[in-house]
Amino acid sequence: MVAAHTTRVCLTCISLALVVIRVLMGCQSVGTDPASPGYDYFPLSTGYYVIYNVEERQYSLSAPAVLRTYQVKEVVGAPYADVTERPAHRLFRYRRLVESQPWQADSIWSARLIDDEAIRTENGLDFVKLRFPLSDQLRWDGNRHNGVGQDQYEARNSGKPYRVSDKEFSETVTVVAQQDSTLISQDKRIEVYAKQVGLIYKERVQLQFCSSTPACIGTSQIDYGIRQVYRIHSSGHE
Repeated sequence: MVAAHTTRVCLTCISLALVVIRVLMGCQSVGTDPASPGYDYFPLSTGYYVIYNVEERQYSLSAPAVLRTYQVKEVVGAPYADVTERPAHRLFRYRRLVESQPWQADSIWSARLIDDEAIRTENGLDFVKLRFPLSDQLRWDGNRHNGVGQDQYEARNSGKPYRVSDKEFSETVTVVAQQDSTLISQDKRIEVYAKQVGLIYKERVQLQFCSSTPACIGTSQIDYGIRQVYRIHSSGHE
């Protein structure tokens, strides 16, 4: 009788343990599972690449505006352990003026998915590009890991289609980092990510308008600044 009672107690303990494990698994952050909704907006598969057509117009007081067009290619490298012993990937960046030219090495950045954040290291600074799970009006501090100063990002149009040139993407999310315009300046930073593709469009506008005389204030006459637009050209695996 004692053995039978002990067996029943052990079975009860095992059942309770399984319940606790299931509960704990259900309480995990959605971002800890690479297959969870949202991670596929930020693909980090070794050999995956994206090519962008870039248009950049620079303004200055001392010379006419200068228009530059070129292509940028980003290739995801093999995973490695970063300084915190978390998995990360190098992003090998290349540049060329036209498609007929060979690619020239430009820089090496990095990217990683940690819990509920997608982080890119650009020129030595960490930026939280996305937060998971994605939803409209989700807000976060894009500069949370770099100490530069708070910069509020907001997700919009989550799961909505978006067209870039002749390409239609069925499920995307738009991240607005800044969209301010006054009589004397404009600051606009927007990025659009597509599911299973990653970044498909990026716009950065930082302009200073004329304010030296009352006559030019409010005319949107540009003194100096930059307009830069990235548009996806193609993507795939090498």
